[in-house]
Amino acid sequence: MTGPSKAGSAAPAGGTSLPGGFAGVGAAAGVSRRAALIAIAAGLAACAEPRGAGPDAAAPDRVVSLSPSTTEAIFAIGAGGLLVGRSRYCDHPPEAALLPAVGGFADPSVEAIVALRPTIVVGARGPAGPALDKTLRARGIATTFPETESMAQIEAMIEDLGRRLGHAGDAARVVDGLRARRAAIAAAVASRPPVRALFLFDAGPIVAAGPGSFPDELVRLAGGVNVVDAGGAYPTLGLERVLALDPDVILDATAAAHGGGGVSALAAAPGFRELRAVRAGRVRTLDGATALRPGPRIGDGLAVVARALHDGIVLP
Repeated sequence: MTGPSKAGSAAPAGGTSLPGGFAGVGAAAGVSRRAALIAIAAGLAACAEPRGAGPDAAAPDRVVSLSPSTTEAIFAIGAGGLLVGRSRYCDHPPEAALLPAVGGFADPSVEAIVALRPTIVVGARGPAGPALDKTLRARGIATTFPETESMAQIEAMIEDLGRRLGHAGDAARVVDGLRARRAAIAAAVASRPPVRALFLFDAGPIVAAGPGSFPDELVRLAGGVNVVDAGGAYPTLGLERVLALDPDVILDATAAAHGGGGVSALAAAPGFRELRAVRAGRVRTLDGATALRPGPRIGDGLAVVARALHDGIVLP
């Protein structure tokens, strides 16, 4: 979606590129569709522990970012000038697209990365796995692939990049802004009744946000209740299970996760017309990247989810 950054972001993850947060769906050959979705939202799953140039090391001056969420974070803290390469899904801010691409979220090219002579490679945890980390380190290139499946981890990623790249003060200001936005939205939804929601990344197979994912936390912070309360961060569900869950609202990220957008097509998916939310017109299309990428725009993503759950709500 990961995931499911994760998911981050850009699609071919990303109309709206997501990989991060949800782009990269359908990225590399040999990576299953579900694995790519989970990897989205990305920016989402399985590399080595965050390591590399420590907080006391000299700020690296050549950075390659392999996920939209980390690319956006580097620009947000004012360190965009240090970037020398990106994933093909890194499309925000617009100047990111001017950087040479080194492959996708799931299929980065080691040769292309090395050719850019980076001092550090950063990215969300993803399908490339520990092998990429080991290969780059063997060539003397520092790496950091932080987990970003909660608001706290997203904030920690931004702060860590700030320390590593000599922009700690800028990173602190970005994180302070995120926390203030979160508090303001929490206050705005506090008086609203909770809304039971299903956050979907794909309809065939059906892939949803589950516990332990940052989209699950977005739903809760926005005054919702995620009806998927078991099965992992990005579970695959059977139609019968979805019908039994009977959500009040469906948050439809299926088009955005595949690089599209616009009107939801869920009503045409087999069996979905049986859902109360579909019949009542309570399907909310998430056709932007902010709610799908675990990066510095996640405060905007939280606002998107809050508006989707609560009709007519006014947010600061």
